[in-house]
Amino acid sequence: MSVWGFVQLCFSTVIFLGAATAAKQWALAPGLGKIVLTLFLYSLGNLVMLRLIREFGMSVSFSLSAVIQLVAVNVVALMFFSERVNTLQATGIVLAVAAVALISLGPYLQGR
Repeated sequence: MSVWGFVQLCFSTVIFLGAATAAKQWALAPGLGKIVLTLFLYSLGNLVMLRLIREFGMSVSFSLSAVIQLVAVNVVALMFFSERVNTLQATGIVLAVAAVALISLGPYLQGR
């Protein structure tokens, strides 16, 4: 992945984190402005993802984005919203990260 692709991936992650935070805020206290902001941020994040898909392909772009968002959203939920996950849920998160890592890195590790 190029430096520019990595920057775009980080940018989309920040946008999706903002969208997830806005969605949580809307869930806590619904309001029109919050839902409009949430929809705008998710739409903007997806527009960035379209550029990544064009440059790196769908499987790599969505796999990397999914694992980065999975980790980042859980960090935000646990640290800023004081949410908790039980041992089984934490195991599922770790396995999901491992699964996406294998999917994303598999072809490179096999020399393809």
